[in-house]
Amino acid sequence: MSLIELIAGVEAHEATLTVFNADPAVTDELREHFADRNVRIVDDQTASGPEGFAVLARDGEFVTAVTVDDLLSGSGGDGTTGTGSGGDAPEGAGASEERVGRPVLDHLDETMFTSYSREDMVAASREIEDRAWRVGDGALHAGFQTLDVLTGEADTYDLLGEKERLDVHAYAADEGEAPDVEHYTVHVGETAEIRETWFVAYDGGGYEDAKCALLAEERSPGEFYGFWSYDPETVDYIIDYLTERYGGSQQTDEGGETV
Repeated sequence: MSLIELIAGVEAHEATLTVFNADPAVTDELREHFADRNVRIVDDQTASGPEGFAVLARDGEFVTAVTVDDLLSGSGGDGTTGTGSGGDAPEGAGASEERVGRPVLDHLDETMFTSYSREDMVAASREIEDRAWRVGDGALHAGFQTLDVLTGEADTYDLLGEKERLDVHAYAADEGEAPDVEHYTVHVGETAEIRETWFVAYDGGGYEDAKCALLAEERSPGEFYGFWSYDPETVDYIIDYLTERYGGSQQTDEGGETV
């Protein structure tokens, strides 16, 4: 299963959040907050039962239930969200640890997003790179679409590669000049998926809970559709696929020589 097929497979498993016995305005607010996620929001009324609660289901199976108040707890009194740091979750610039909808997002190992800009993708990628830096062990794999893009990130990835126990791999299509490489390996992939996808995957450095990955397809210029995952099996699949598919591609060693 290719990277693009993997995105399609996650996309097909859309989750449904049913909001029970709540004001329609609340459902509309939740639709707005989840607009860039692969979660369908529906409302329902029951003849009896508690007011304002929501049930998350996927493929017809119950996932979790939460009160509407808990779902909206990341909002300020004026309905705006907080602006603290995003913690370990790569949810883009300005994410908050009390972000609206977090009780639902925390139950989704693979969380879809739509219409992410390049700025959003960079912010999400930085979260995973930072995790790899802090653990300082294991392997980090990142796709840059083209060598030109990789050249712009060369300093960042040289710094990551300087970590003695962190094995860093970069993937790019053969477009543009290759950067001077000192501390990481470059794999040049002659396939459409390398040119069309953006990914960062970290194997956790021996810690299952530290595994994470971001994978997206550029479906229109500057707009990305994909997911991030904290599911160890998904992260392992991405890294294994990259290693098996592109590990033998043209690459550069620490001295910058082609091998």
